[in-house]
Amino acid sequence: MKDTLLAICQNTTTHDKAKNISSAISMIEQAAQKKAQLVMLPEIFFYPYELQNLAAIAEEYGDTPALLSQKAKELGIFLCAGSLPIKEKGKLYNRACLFGPDGTLLLQHDKCHLFDVDLPDLKTSESAVFTPGATAQVVDTEIGTIGMLICYDIRFPELARKLALCGAEIILVPAAFNTITGPAHWHTLFRTRAIENQCYVAAASPARNNNAGYRAYGHSMVIDPWGEIIAEADIGEEIIYAELSEKKLLDTRSRLPLLKHRRPEIY
Repeated sequence: MKDTLLAICQNTTTHDKAKNISSAISMIEQAAQKKAQLVMLPEIFFYPYELQNLAAIAEEYGDTPALLSQKAKELGIFLCAGSLPIKEKGKLYNRACLFGPDGTLLLQHDKCHLFDVDLPDLKTSESAVFTPGATAQVVDTEIGTIGMLICYDIRFPELARKLALCGAEIILVPAAFNTITGPAHWHTLFRTRAIENQCYVAAASPARNNNAGYRAYGHSMVIDPWGEIIAEADIGEEIIYAELSEKKLLDTRSRLPLLKHRRPEIY
């Protein structure tokens, strides 16, 4: 990989979809002005994560992805367009897209693990709305080999390990943990995935909107291959920046060669 400036836009999601998209684009432009080469948006960045409403505001694979593709080309950046509820062949997917500096779709990921839980203060069933994805892939780019996951996917170490074994140096994770799971597991899970796979992990959350039915945890962050948090947001709207260092990646992997020491024949 190459030394890269990464920006995460932790935007506030309201019930005004058009306003949310406009605000996110303004943040992307601001990040590009600060010389960020790779910019990220959160999971379902243009609307609060309220399952009962997502099907109604979903769209065919078209307008919003096309707008973000054009913005990546205009600014000459790599853009992880958070995730969007996308309709395709009668099914609804929670889909993340990575666009290149020329606007090309380099990689897409449909959320593979759907959040169906019955907790004391939270009961939800994503599978009632979304169809799960069935693949996890990486793409080689001029700034490094990049993989993507979405939110609940991070709890399944096999999926992140698959990306690492495919060469991932950077794993981008649009996510929207809530105020129950966030304080409990957000930092631990993302740091662990970075440590065990010796790669950069970036988690992009929406800002917290206390007027929405779903309150995101916030705390977007970037973790280096040693497991250190090198940038972290609070709960409000902001852009955070992190320098991704090729030297840090190579030093970590050479001094503690975990992936080389694997013994899959006994697992």
